[in-house]
Amino acid sequence: MTSYRRLRLPGATYFFTLCLEDRGSTVLVDHIAALRAAYAATLREFPANCPAIVILPDHLHAIWTEPEGCSDFSERWRRIKARFSHSVRQDFQPNASKRDKRERGLWQRRFWEHAIRNEDEFVAAMEYCRINPVKHGLVDSPEKWEYSSFFRRMGSIAHPTGSVSAPNARP
Repeated sequence: MTSYRRLRLPGATYFFTLCLEDRGSTVLVDHIAALRAAYAATLREFPANCPAIVILPDHLHAIWTEPEGCSDFSERWRRIKARFSHSVRQDFQPNASKRDKRERGLWQRRFWEHAIRNEDEFVAAMEYCRINPVKHGLVDSPEKWEYSSFFRRMGSIAHPTGSVSAPNARP
């Protein structure tokens, strides 16, 4: 198995992007209950603080702060992706490489993460999550996108080390 180089900083805050293999799909929002269940089960096992998350039809963005001393984000995402994939009963026609590895072909194998190093990067990541549904033409204002932590929790959010703390978000 390939070992990807990832910056693992215990207790750090990261911005993530995960994409479906079919970038024109609507599977994530079509099966939002299954995604929420996979997400909740995994975060019960591997807790993290999630100040923001946005689910789009074919990809998602999230910000997580790892618990002190931990950097389990790869395992967390692996479990979320696996649980969700197993709960969605569709034939995604994986390519030969994915079939050989018994993958369903739903998700792109990798995900993108960025370690957030300061307040400006945190604010930029929060804004990216907030505005992304508008950027993709799904709604005309962020508050109208129901698959976002901003839909459920409106207001000012500061970096987890700042004076305003954010509760765990639910996709």
